[in-house]
Amino acid sequence: MLATSLTAAVLGVDAHLVRVETDTAPGFPKFTMVGLPDSAVKESEARIRAALRNCGYDFKWDRRIIVSFAPASLRKVGSSYDLATALGLLAADGVVPRERLDDVLWVGELALNGAVRAVPGVLPMVLAAKAHGLAAAVVPTACGAEASIVDGIHVYPVESLLEAVALTGSVDRPPPPAARAAAPEPPAAPDLADIRGQLLARRALEIAAAGGHNLLLVGPPGSGKTMLARRLPGVLPPLTQNEAVETTAIHSAWGGRVGGLIHTRPFRSPHHTASDIAMVGGGSQPRPGEVSLAHNGVLFLDELPEFRPHVLEALRQPLEDRGVTISRARTVVRFPARFQLVAAMNPCRCGRYGDPAGGCRCGPDGVHAYGARISGPLLDRIDLQVEVPLLRYHEIDGAPGESSAAVAARVRRARERQLARGAPNAEIAPGLLRAAAALDDDARRLVASAVDRLRLSGRGHDRLLRVARTIADLEGAAEVAVRHTAEALQFRTGALPP
Repeated sequence: MLATSLTAAVLGVDAHLVRVETDTAPGFPKFTMVGLPDSAVKESEARIRAALRNCGYDFKWDRRIIVSFAPASLRKVGSSYDLATALGLLAADGVVPRERLDDVLWVGELALNGAVRAVPGVLPMVLAAKAHGLAAAVVPTACGAEASIVDGIHVYPVESLLEAVALTGSVDRPPPPAARAAAPEPPAAPDLADIRGQLLARRALEIAAAGGHNLLLVGPPGSGKTMLARRLPGVLPPLTQNEAVETTAIHSAWGGRVGGLIHTRPFRSPHHTASDIAMVGGGSQPRPGEVSLAHNGVLFLDELPEFRPHVLEALRQPLEDRGVTISRARTVVRFPARFQLVAAMNPCRCGRYGDPAGGCRCGPDGVHAYGARISGPLLDRIDLQVEVPLLRYHEIDGAPGESSAAVAARVRRARERQLARGAPNAEIAPGLLRAAAALDDDARRLVASAVDRLRLSGRGHDRLLRVARTIADLEGAAEVAVRHTAEALQFRTGALPP
């Protein structure tokens, strides 16, 4: 007999429906899987055999059994197909009504005792099920909160194969309210009030948050660079509903345990030994990298010159395109990567260059060589470059700085002005930039002088305009004045040693 059940395969951060066709017929006993299954899928035979036996089902294996995963051209990876395959076998045996499997998504790994274990990528799978008009989705209980993020489809969390079989007679009824678990409260973000002094760096952080600009912090060890960077998510606007679902789906596809909708902007801080694949994504079965896990949030690179040069150069394309395209022999996958880059570095290897007290041991050649580890094209993509000097005692012992809540309020108002024009200033289309960042006569003369004197590239010129437009938005000004361009210009140069 032939039976069909539905599950899904995750490719990149998107899911595709997979039709699991099971056929049993008399003949020489053989269990065959077709449809490009990987080792984990093929090993499901042993898990399903034990699960059916331990759940009390007398399934007959002494016949020819074929399991086909369609479409056959899509490689099937992982253990999420176990539940759909087991139910298909039971339906082929007449234990489960075959017609009740056609419009339900079945996802989960089977333990030997029949328990249904969590699998990665449940949220993209349920989103795909909704897009294809399925009536319901049956998922592991551990993934229930994640799956219940999707509205418009009934979600049934199950603990075991027995529960899933029992549901085949009632999946057309809404699940009980308890099935939709509440998302945990996000932890409180660090507050900017903890930062003493560093007025110029705080200003740069506010401008970066308001316009979505990339930021480089340069200063000696202990000056507060990392503290500043970690407080950026606390002043960014909150995630919209679509951004939250998109961000959660990426982390789910990556394999992270998602306890519900992610409400806070991601903050990723990979170690400087990270490989290029870990940074931008890839692998034989492409998975998201750090730039995609930071989507809609912040990617913080501490000790920037210590990253391997080819890893840093791999960031250039995602910073421009807001995405990463991974090409393999069998498939092409695109990962979203709309993130803010915040980087921190010492002025030299010993960190003492420029210290009024002296003590730098690097020498001019050493200072130059350290800074040269950051390529010009990458620096050209960083809008704000600011020096973070060591604090004096009266600054360390001074009053707390302005709170994140106060700064976030100004950032939110500036972002609203930008969204009314169509996009944050860092992302606004080049064709609209000149109209949005209209300069008065004095500002135009200053920009013309700066471009010629500093040899700014076309990209550098546009990024200067974007930052000036953000400064004007923070002030509530309709036109970009000379004071706005002058402030933007001071953040463009001078942070790195010559």
